[in-house]
Amino acid sequence: MIRIRTCVIAVLALLATASAEARDKWSKEQANDWSKARPWLVGCNYIPSSAINQLEMWQAETFDPATIDRELGWAEGLGFTSIRVFLHDLPWKDDRDGFVKRVDEFLSIADKHKIGVMIVLFDSVWDPAPASGKQRAPRKGLHNSGWVQSPGLAILKDPARLDELEGYVKGIIGHFRSDRRIHVWDLHNEPDNRNNSSYGSLEPGNKAGLALTLLKKTYAWARAVDPTQPLTSGVWTGDWAEDKLSPMGRFQLEESDVISYHDYSPLDGLKSRTEGLRRYGRPLLCTEYMARPVGSKFDPSLGYLREQRVAAYNWGFVDGKSQTIYPWDSWKKPYDGEPPVWFHDIFRRDGTPYRPEEVAYIRGVTGKTAP
Repeated sequence: MIRIRTCVIAVLALLATASAEARDKWSKEQANDWSKARPWLVGCNYIPSSAINQLEMWQAETFDPATIDRELGWAEGLGFTSIRVFLHDLPWKDDRDGFVKRVDEFLSIADKHKIGVMIVLFDSVWDPAPASGKQRAPRKGLHNSGWVQSPGLAILKDPARLDELEGYVKGIIGHFRSDRRIHVWDLHNEPDNRNNSSYGSLEPGNKAGLALTLLKKTYAWARAVDPTQPLTSGVWTGDWAEDKLSPMGRFQLEESDVISYHDYSPLDGLKSRTEGLRRYGRPLLCTEYMARPVGSKFDPSLGYLREQRVAAYNWGFVDGKSQTIYPWDSWKKPYDGEPPVWFHDIFRRDGTPYRPEEVAYIRGVTGKTAP
């Protein structure tokens, strides 16, 4: 604990002078050299089955290294080399030393299983009113019934408060800025998502503009501490043709060291989106895909992404408190029992595969021999 606290204090002490050493966006050559120096990145978006959201995952009272260790063992058994994981600004605000210690412990567990980590700092999806402390129980049959945004809307909608987040961004990235266990910094997930099917009535009409202001600051704060890992924020909606990009999409694509994106369409759509982003000449990372009922499936999407050497992170891993076996439309009509086809996730809580043939396919693509 003393070592962690000393390191955090040292990082914070550098913040006043760090901007003078801020690095530029990586060149295409730097980005592609980074990619060539690593194996193909393949894995999932991960939250332990015992956590309903990012707060329950990271707060001291509910941090669950035993479950994380067990479940990442299953990920290793699939041949996964990387996972995408969401942090939250509130644990930093409440208990920065303990938070950094828990992140460090998580990275060590993942590393034990030969898995690196993509860390997401902010997220604009689901509940806009996060609160520290005990989190609510899952609502029956509802996809991501407890996931929370970071930052909450109270901060996002008040430009005067955005700078409250500077210490979090610089503190976390600064502390782990040269940590080999971290593959990528994903600065903001779906920043302009208005959650129309769930919390849309609570969202401001100008959310895209508010989020773009924060994202611009976040890139500047991140570069100020000169991380050795690449920075990104993934495009996820709209038309990504050069002449049709939204202001948010254009900024994300133009400022990212490596290009990340979400695509839940069947193979033809995934191919079209992927090929369209080749124009940037940078490594591509598909950071969300795989929603069975809408046609985004491991077979053939994962095989295609491997063939193209596009990093691949499906959404979901173990059926747990996040309840992402249920589809997005469960917000309109919650399910009474297990859906006929799981939306996301690969394993049941006891480690049994939902579909053994999928697990065999994943191992075939990753080259992992079954235990």
